[in-house]
Amino acid sequence: MASASLLKSSLVVNKSEWVKGPSFRQPCVSHVRCQPTPFTVKAVSSYAEELIKTAKTVASPGRGILAMDESNATCGKRLASIGLENTEANRQAYRTLLVSAPGLGQYISGAILFEETLYQSTVDGKKIVDVLVEQGIIPGIKVDKGLVPLAGSNDESWCQGLDGLASRTAAYYQQGARFAKWRTVVSIPNGPSALAVKEAAWGLARYAAISQESGLSPIVEPEILLDGEHGIERTFEVAQKVWAEVFFYLAENNVLFEGILLKPSMVTPGAECKERATPQQVADYTLKLLKRRIPPAVPGIMASVFYNHLMNTILRAIQITYRSFYQNSNIYIYGIGSLSQHTINRIVVQRDLCVSRMSPHHVFLSGGQSEVEATQNLNAMNQAPNPWHISFSYARALQNTCLKTWGGRPENVKAAQDALLTRAKANSIAQLGKYSGEGESAEAKEGMFVKGYVY
Repeated sequence: MASASLLKSSLVVNKSEWVKGPSFRQPCVSHVRCQPTPFTVKAVSSYAEELIKTAKTVASPGRGILAMDESNATCGKRLASIGLENTEANRQAYRTLLVSAPGLGQYISGAILFEETLYQSTVDGKKIVDVLVEQGIIPGIKVDKGLVPLAGSNDESWCQGLDGLASRTAAYYQQGARFAKWRTVVSIPNGPSALAVKEAAWGLARYAAISQESGLSPIVEPEILLDGEHGIERTFEVAQKVWAEVFFYLAENNVLFEGILLKPSMVTPGAECKERATPQQVADYTLKLLKRRIPPAVPGIMASVFYNHLMNTILRAIQITYRSFYQNSNIYIYGIGSLSQHTINRIVVQRDLCVSRMSPHHVFLSGGQSEVEATQNLNAMNQAPNPWHISFSYARALQNTCLKTWGGRPENVKAAQDALLTRAKANSIAQLGKYSGEGESAEAKEGMFVKGYVY
């Protein structure tokens, strides 16, 4: 937490008035004096227009993201499930099958690639990036370096990969990537601890800022893992805290919100919860989360960005001793007793307007749901009134039947591509809120949850 000494030229605090022990006193107004201090907000990335264009293109109606960014190790597990060795040739053959499916670009606007794939060619010798571009699909790139144990936490993880990220993202841009992905996770059975939530939010914010500096539109993805026996209410509670923290640090890092894509988990019960949720319940809770943390867009409030940054800085610079949820606004703010309720209301409104003005695009991950389940939940959200573009970013929920159909046999490539197109088309229709579920196979309805799943 920032120290008051950071603003000692403009802020005077009587320390004896702050919280001590279980009971507390709030500082009176006379003990906190704020005077105008010049703040310098860094100019947005020189790629600003391109970042916004990329985000809008990826979020085009009736299309979504094909996540094919599995690490070589994870891709090996997928190949092993159909009896294939984890060799570069086999990975190349499978990835070629995916990107060359005829007409895939009609339903898919972006494809997230693993580093090997970004530099790889198809079995016919054509660059995979070029094949995607010809299909009208924007190439993206996974930039994190995976999850590792978070010291001092309750057996939780943090996502590594910030070291050297600036040079890597610059190289990825030169290779043709135009958006990026960084996957961090939050585990409900393990807490989540405040440390883990803060680490996830800060890592995402730094990654987003660095990616934009290199011309890549970042996907912001704090995944709430499905592991656990908890109900949907608990997932909703945790998701609110996580997203509040994420947006706080995105603002602190001067991320251009118009040039990002949000990729939240759908709000569902834990995979081992006995009480299952209907698609309508999942839609209701997920949309409620978005409305509380990502309010409807309010046009013409761009000037609020500076005010939001200024108030965040002041609130963090004072020796703040407690946090609070301000229920009327449902925005997670740092509580400070010396400010009147009216002033806090104004700050909350400015935070709302800042966030709402800049975050119109949302793509959801499937997180181990069955192929049909993921499509049904997406469809339900798009049937309810909402101000956002809500789409999909699926890996297994697009590829599972495709992979099994292929089985590593050349003669099955056409049938496997048809299976991929069937799932892509179903989710395209669901993005428009018009999916009926007719004709779905029993295989597509099989769950894909894997406890402790890692990429």
